[in-house]
Amino acid sequence: MPRFDGFVPGRHPLDAFGAGGFRFAGMGHVGSILATPAGIAIWPVTCFADVTAQSFQRVLDEADTIDFLLIGTGADIAFIPHAWRALLKERGITVEGMATGAAARTYNVLVGEDRRVAAALIAVD
Repeated sequence: MPRFDGFVPGRHPLDAFGAGGFRFAGMGHVGSILATPAGIAIWPVTCFADVTAQSFQRVLDEADTIDFLLIGTGADIAFIPHAWRALLKERGITVEGMATGAAARTYNVLVGEDRRVAAALIAVD
């Protein structure tokens, strides 16, 4: 399987997740990812404590193409801070946090429905 080199353009469903990474578009990546309508990129986050409002810059840059952001918070659900919600809402984006597995599955359903969705997914084992 080809190795992911940092960005693959286009919308792609996730073929698998776990073992510390993801498979999509015929590639595999160990680590977290940020999937937007423009493509899938490496997301340099290893745990929820690493996430900051700046971690969503790519989402904010593409706000005119995104209605909904799913945040895969890792193995467990984590509270999405009000400041992040407000920042995204200012750009017209609704955000929902859930465990990464649930977020990945929900992302696939919404991509399959051609919805305007993005996903910030922390890798899990």
